[in-house]
Amino acid sequence: MYNMMSPKAEEFISDEEIRACLAYAEENKHNRPLIEDILKKAREMKGLSHRDALVLLDCDLDDLNEEIYALARKIKEEFYGNRIVMFAPLYLSNYCVNGCEYCPYHLKNKHIARKKLTQEEIVSEVTALQDMGHKRLAIEAGEDPVNNPIEYILESIQTIYSIKHKNGAIRRVNVNIAATTVENYRRLKDAGIGTYILFQETYNKESYEKLHPTGPKHDYAYHTEAMDRAMDGGIDDVGLGVLFGLNNYRYDFTGIIMHAEHLEAYKGVGPHTISVPRVRRADDIDPDVFDNGISDDMFAKIVACIRIAVPYTGMIVSTRESQQSRERVLQLGISQISGGSRTSVGGYAEEEPEEENSAQFDISDRRTLDEVVRWLMELGYVPSFCTACYREGRTGDRFMSLLKSRQIINCCHPNALMTLKEYLEDYASPETKAIGEALIARELQVIPNKTVREKAAEYIENIHTGQRDFRF
Repeated sequence: MYNMMSPKAEEFISDEEIRACLAYAEENKHNRPLIEDILKKAREMKGLSHRDALVLLDCDLDDLNEEIYALARKIKEEFYGNRIVMFAPLYLSNYCVNGCEYCPYHLKNKHIARKKLTQEEIVSEVTALQDMGHKRLAIEAGEDPVNNPIEYILESIQTIYSIKHKNGAIRRVNVNIAATTVENYRRLKDAGIGTYILFQETYNKESYEKLHPTGPKHDYAYHTEAMDRAMDGGIDDVGLGVLFGLNNYRYDFTGIIMHAEHLEAYKGVGPHTISVPRVRRADDIDPDVFDNGISDDMFAKIVACIRIAVPYTGMIVSTRESQQSRERVLQLGISQISGGSRTSVGGYAEEEPEEENSAQFDISDRRTLDEVVRWLMELGYVPSFCTACYREGRTGDRFMSLLKSRQIINCCHPNALMTLKEYLEDYASPETKAIGEALIARELQVIPNKTVREKAAEYIENIHTGQRDFRF
């Protein structure tokens, strides 16, 4: 039985412990026997402590680094197979009262176009997303109790779920909004949200407070303890993330593993997802002013080491990253990506005038969803639009128990193939459809349970009749 009484932020993210780990990993980055012993533990696929994970991240021995990458690929395949879940962000409002120095939504930015979608505009945005083929959204909004109160978020969620357009429907709304109260998390739970996502930005308290000089987000403890309150409010699935480039990457890597350990120890289930964004250029934000940027090579190693340390978690990379960068990290641990994304408010229904830029950050991968889906299939991945686990109640510890026992393939793989078939039938270009049909035929044979395999094949065969949304 897990302990319901969680420690405070500065206890479960201990600065003293992180600094001790940084010194230990630096001292042992050439320690072959120690690293080999850590890799031996890691091969059991039960995760690693934050200290051991940092030693792998710092490892400076080429042959053992190759073993790290190979193990990350193996764990990714073992837990998540070749499925890649597709989603899109939906920006509701960029009004914000915070002073975050890395985000163009900060209060002092007087030249960014401030926008807030009406419910009618949300209908237009969601209809455009459904016309692409999306089934899963992550809604985003700045923190502003006047312009973006919780009532506005809740009404927007209700609107999104109500929109049925042709064969389109949004089946899962994940929510990325500011830290709030247990009562408001209960209201979000009652509204039927999927995952509650909140990026820590950095776990270094001193850096955090400097980067958030004004506004409610300045409160490090309130922000860092948000996931505890969310779970106390009944939300089963939470998503962590740091913004790499703001602070020393080794510190934040250690912090996010410690946060995952804390949730598993005190709430009974670790993070449903971990996101790994890097600082990107945006209106009045120059990433070059931050001196903690990381190379593509180090970014790839961070992904690999998180996958080894927290094998059960989903890992997300957005269109902040280029096609080349995303291709590299897909094999090392990423299980969810966005496609056809817009980071401006109202950017899907119509192209935003350049002089009215309301985007949160510049996009590196500007391909359409169809192009991303085709690219994934050409690489041998199965793009998945599945939301069955959420709708069947396989969330929180129920999802994790299936995942950790590696039985999830009998749910996830057939559901991925069926939702891919729905996409091909309703939205895909002829070229994408041809590639997808061949992929589905091959991948059906991978499903180990004969009954499930035959039922999935029957659904796929008959989808042209208009049947939709069968799920395991």
